[in-house]
Amino acid sequence: MTAAKKLHLVSVEDYLEGELASPIKHEFLGGVVYAMAGAKNLHNQIALNIVARLHYRLLGKPCRPWNSDTKVHIRYPTHDKFYYPDAFVVCESNPEDDSYQDRPVVIFEVLSRKTRRIDQSEKKEAYLTIPSLRVYALVEQETAKIVAFRRTGEKFVGEVYEGLDAVLPLTDIGIELPLSEIYADLQLVPEPEAE
Repeated sequence: MTAAKKLHLVSVEDYLEGELASPIKHEFLGGVVYAMAGAKNLHNQIALNIVARLHYRLLGKPCRPWNSDTKVHIRYPTHDKFYYPDAFVVCESNPEDDSYQDRPVVIFEVLSRKTRRIDQSEKKEAYLTIPSLRVYALVEQETAKIVAFRRTGEKFVGEVYEGLDAVLPLTDIGIELPLSEIYADLQLVPEPEAE
């Protein structure tokens, strides 16, 4: 009988140091590191539209947007997690020499067939534990639709914004985002069914 091998967990410090030198991004879940897959152009264009519109609307205000090159740090009593959201807003930034943010107020994830399950379950559960978070927005890429989970007291309530005439209110950061701008200049085409 062979002995079971011990699982080698990576420390937060080693993970953060490794990410600065790595040519690819990795997410960190309690000491286990996962390489991130690339995304299609449509996904990236939607995420870019979100960041661009956030940047424009937040100029001169205390909150600032971040793109998917910056990690969000989630602290639990027993472990840490780091994810790379597609876009997010922070009103209290970490120091400039950090490579992550701790206090996001709004987080956007652009859904795809491959990321949908994780974005709607694992990441949602993790993000909703962040004390500063007010809105977690799941952005469809096949149709103009956003499902936003908004903090109301002690819980989050789901809201649906659908169609190019819809507007996502982000009152906690003092702006609104029209879906027509999030999906500007894009041809929304359903992804082919998985085989």
